[in-house]
Amino acid sequence: MVTLKQIAEELGISVTTVSKALKGYKDVSKKTKKLVKETASMLNYKPNSFAVNLRTKESKTIGLIIPEIVHHFFSSVIKGIIEQAEKKGYLVIILQSNESYELEKKQIDLLLSKRVDGILISLANGTGDYKHLTEIIEQETPIVMFDKIAKVVQCSKVIIDDRKAAYQATKHLIDVGCKRIAHFRGPLLPQNSIDRFLGYKQALTDHNLPYDSSLVYLLDDMSFEEGAFFANQLLIDHKDVDGIFINTDLVAIGAISEFNKKGIKIPEEINIIGFSNWFMASVISPSLTTVNQPGFEMGKKAFKILYKEIKDKKKNKTISHKEIVLDTELVIRESTN
Repeated sequence: MVTLKQIAEELGISVTTVSKALKGYKDVSKKTKKLVKETASMLNYKPNSFAVNLRTKESKTIGLIIPEIVHHFFSSVIKGIIEQAEKKGYLVIILQSNESYELEKKQIDLLLSKRVDGILISLANGTGDYKHLTEIIEQETPIVMFDKIAKVVQCSKVIIDDRKAAYQATKHLIDVGCKRIAHFRGPLLPQNSIDRFLGYKQALTDHNLPYDSSLVYLLDDMSFEEGAFFANQLLIDHKDVDGIFINTDLVAIGAISEFNKKGIKIPEEINIIGFSNWFMASVISPSLTTVNQPGFEMGKKAFKILYKEIKDKKKNKTISHKEIVLDTELVIRESTN
C-alpha cells in the first residue's frame, strides 16, 4: 500500500503538506495540490480508511440484516437503502438470516465487532427473544427496524399498517361476494403475520361473517411449494371456500398454479388476493390482486432515520425514536371478480 510518506519522498515535501494537499487545505498552493494529486494517482494511492475511522470515530459502514435477499419485497428495500447510503458515502454490509434466530444473533455480533455505525434489521420468523437486540441499544449503536419488528424493543421503526392492509384485502373479497374466506397465514411469531391475521379476522367480524379457525392455514416457509400444497389441501378440506387472503404473493402464485392444474376457475369459483405486489403478480394467469407494499420507500426511510441517529449520536444529542407507518394500496387484477 502506498503511503503519504512515499508521496512526500517522491516530491521532496513534508508528509503534512501532502496530507493537506489531498484534503484541499487553503494554505497549500494550487500548484502543489495539483502535483500531489497527480503523483498520488500515478502511484495508485488509496486513503487508509482504518486510520480515518480511528480519527473520526466513524466506520462509514452500516449493517443490514434481512430474512432473505431473493424475495421481491426485500430486494426493493435493499435498493432503497443502497440508493440513500451511496449519497452519504456509506458502505452497506448485507447479511441474510435465512429466517433463523440463531444466525441473526451471530450476525449482530459480527456487525458489532466490525464497529458498524448503525444497524438496519427485519427480524427472522424464528426470533422470539430480543436480548441480542437490546444489546445493540446498550452498546449505543443506532438501530432501526423495518417490516418485521419487535414492538417491545425501544428503537425507531419503519412499517406498514399490516392489520389495516389485511382488513382492506379481506373486505375486498367480501365486497366481490365471497362468503367463505380462508387465510394462508405466516408463522406465529412475526408481528406482521400476527397483524395480517388479526386484520383478516376483524374484517369477517365487522361484516357478519363467522370466523372459522379451520379455514386458517399456518405456513412455515412461505414458499411457492407451500402455496400449491395448501391450495390442494383446501380443496380436500373445504370445497365451499370462495375466497382466500394469502399472506404473500409467492404463496398466492403457488396456489394459483395448483388451482390451474386442478381446473379450478379463478375468480369464477374462487377469488384470491395476495400481499406485496411482486412483479410476478402481474404476469401470472390470471394476474393476482394484491396489496402493494412500498419496499423501496421503506428502505429509503429506514436509512434516513438511521443516518440522522448516527449523526445525533456523534454530536452527543439525545436520540428520539420514530415510528413511520407507510401507506399501502390495493392493486386489483384478474384473480378477484
